[in-house]
Amino acid sequence: MTASAHLPSVPAAPSTPSAPSAPSVREALREPLPLAEVDLADLDRFTDGITPWRMFHTLRHEDPVHWQPEEAPNSGFWAVTRHADIARVDRDAETFTSTRFVNLEEVDDDQIKKRASILELDGVRHRALRSVIQRQFGAGVINSYTDFLRGLTARTLDTALAKGRFDFVADVSADFPINVLARLLDVPPEDNQRLIDWGNRIIGNTDPDYADVLLHSAESERYRDLPFRSPASLEVFEYGRDLARRRRGGAGTDLVSRLVNTTPRDGVPLSAQDFDNYFLLLVVAGNETTRHTISHSMLALLQHPEQLARLRDDPSLIPAAVEEFLRWASPVYHFRRTATRDVELGGKRIREGDKVVMWYASGNRDEEVFGDPYAFDVTRENNDHVTFGKGSPHLCLGNLLARTEIRIMFEELIPRLADIRLTGEVPRVRSNFVNGIKKLPVEVTLA
Repeated sequence: MTASAHLPSVPAAPSTPSAPSAPSVREALREPLPLAEVDLADLDRFTDGITPWRMFHTLRHEDPVHWQPEEAPNSGFWAVTRHADIARVDRDAETFTSTRFVNLEEVDDDQIKKRASILELDGVRHRALRSVIQRQFGAGVINSYTDFLRGLTARTLDTALAKGRFDFVADVSADFPINVLARLLDVPPEDNQRLIDWGNRIIGNTDPDYADVLLHSAESERYRDLPFRSPASLEVFEYGRDLARRRRGGAGTDLVSRLVNTTPRDGVPLSAQDFDNYFLLLVVAGNETTRHTISHSMLALLQHPEQLARLRDDPSLIPAAVEEFLRWASPVYHFRRTATRDVELGGKRIREGDKVVMWYASGNRDEEVFGDPYAFDVTRENNDHVTFGKGSPHLCLGNLLARTEIRIMFEELIPRLADIRLTGEVPRVRSNFVNGIKKLPVEVTLA
């Protein structure tokens, strides 16, 4: 059979409002969005797959450090949208601190004491808590997982592809990373769905399809002291505490055992609250970023069949293509810092106490850094994306694991596909924090 016979096909009109094609985004950018119409605080603008990129494009070109008003009780924030400015903020933890929290919610000192995780710490304590499990995410340990990851990938794909028609998110993108997380936590696979559901309910706290209580609702005030104001956090705490009780004093090497049996290098043991918040972060972060990157990458390959053909013809391109997957997906739209002093950035005077928000997704489309940034190119070189942060002490701890999971997934998936088609709409998470895909319905023919 000729190589061309194996090229994946795409339905004649995959560009529905909820699954825009790359050309439709480019077309939209030819009609500039007026600066007055930009509103990064309007969550409904983040559900069509086009408007966020139009807003970022306008800001990079017209107002790269932009004051974005917010509805009360929030007070507004500076939106930083250029790659160089994002890198400057990310690297300077003394001027732009994480200790006032990293999402847009404004919290008081009492909430900070109760909710702070490793994400909301800087300096010595941050480095000490990070070091507790850092080795488990190092190259030596991750490389030792390769055979396990390939076997796990094969099982995930065997089950999904045998169906012919399936939801790529549920059956592949979510299934694979959560099985890896279960291994790292040393919990049984039958708990996987609970872990997935907790992540959805917590991170999706602004989406009615996911949230128990919407973040901005009056009811959320009851949960103000919980991470993400989500009652699901209580379930995660209970689950983690049970694991901790059973593993305290043991010789296990899983992440829970490390947390309960290791004294951080600053000599200050983890409190019960430290453990709760650390464990919850692992449950959420251990799944969401990789899951959404795999989903966005598959959608991009569906919309750019010539790029999928390149990877099929030359699998050696896949490791470098992973960096383009991460740039393109930009699974986390932003992280926030808070100015510790008056400072100038991008010609704007930022005051002490102002929220400063790094829009990583915008940085990943910066024309000053990426040639033809709206082109999905699996052969792109020198891919200096900011998906995991840029020179930051908060650089994603699991970045090597995520890269490895994504690489192995597509190394195993692509050779199996003779044909793959999108069969329905692709709804997105209503969020300006996580750039998530809820469903990706596909039909496949095996090679």
